[in-house]
Parts: sequence; C-alpha cells; structure tokens
Amino acid sequence: MENLFEVKAELRTDEGKGASRRLRHAGKVPAIVYGAEEAPVSITLDHNQFLRHLAEEAFYAHVLTLNIDGKKTKVVLKDLQRHPASDVKIMHADFLRVDAKHAMTMVVPLHFIGEEAASGVKAGGIVAHLMSDVEVACLPQDLPEYIEVDVAKLGLDGTIHLSELVLPKGVTLTALTHTQEEHLEDGERSAYDQAVVSIHAARGAADAQEEGEEATE
Repeated sequence: MENLFEVKAELRTDEGKGASRRLRHAGKVPAIVYGAEEAPVSITLDHNQFLRHLAEEAFYAHVLTLNIDGKKTKVVLKDLQRHPASDVKIMHADFLRVDAKHAMTMVVPLHFIGEEAASGVKAGGIVAHLMSDVEVACLPQDLPEYIEVDVAKLGLDGTIHLSELVLPKGVTLTALTHTQEEHLEDGERSAYDQAVVSIHAARGAADAQEEGEEATE
C-alpha cells in the first residue's frame, strides 16, 4: 500500500523557466527543499503521484518523509502553486526541512463538530464558519493534523473565538502571541482574538422578529 506521507523525488540539475516548462510538459513538478541551515536543493516530483498525496487532507499539516533518490529527509509542505485555471495542475511546491528540536509554524485546518446538537441550531439558527484554518506553532512531533472545534454548546447569537479553542499539548496559536503586547482591561477581548464560528438567526426569521418588535412598539 502506498505511503501517502512519503514523497518520492529526484534531484534536479537544470534550472530556469524553460527547464521548468519542459518538466511540466513531461509530467513532472519542479520543487525546492530548504531550511534547517542547509543549502536549498532543487528537485522534481511525479505530477500524478503528487496529486494522490495532495488528495489526503492530512498531507498539508503532517511531517512528511521526502525520499530524494533514496535519501530520506523530514519535511513539511510549506507552499504550493497551482495553475490559475486548474486546481489539478500543480506548478511548483516548496518543502521545509524540520528539526525535531526547533519549533515550527504551520497552517492546520479546523474541523467543526457538534453542529446538529447545538442549541442555537435547534432554535433555528445557522452556523457560520468564519475561519477554516489557523496558524500554529509547535515542535514537529506535536504538529496536529487538524484542530477540532466543538460547537455543541453554542447558543443562538453565540460565538467561539480563538482563545476558546482547545489545543493539543505543546501547540499554541501564533495570532494570540500578539495579545501579550496589548494592555487590555478586564473583560476586554484582544483584536487578535478573532471569531472562529458563530450561530445566528436566519435572515428571514430575524426580519420577522424585528417587524414584530416594531409592531409591538
């Protein structure tokens, strides 16, 4: 069975736009590996094989094994360029070497659970996902594939912010590191503490409620 977290690559010797164009025509993806205080290395990937890796959501937030002509290196996918007219055509990829002893930053997806059980939904509200991913800082071994957001206890007009997310051990949100620079009053929320998900009344129901209130007045 194919290991979707091990990427096979070959060293690339030819450089330049013309060489990259020829590689793409040949079904290859030009890529680069950098970081860990080592020189950048240009590589090529098999396009169709790489697409199979990219179809796995966890691939984007996972420590990968990059196999370059038999030499294996631990990396993460740091950047991906797709063709502007086709998501299934990959133009270039960047891999960052990881060091087990040094913290790294990565963007990981959010998984929302408990929506059907939320009291706000049962009251006729609509769930609004205000963020789909977050940037985290952690050691490579602590990197989560995703962060779960439980909205089961969220009521109508309720909101969950970044500071209310339950994070795995050793993981921090980079956005909240800025709050240390702020001088907040008791009960005041940081500008960096963004809303992640909320439940609000459906537009039609909200309009009807406002009309009812106006009629009562």
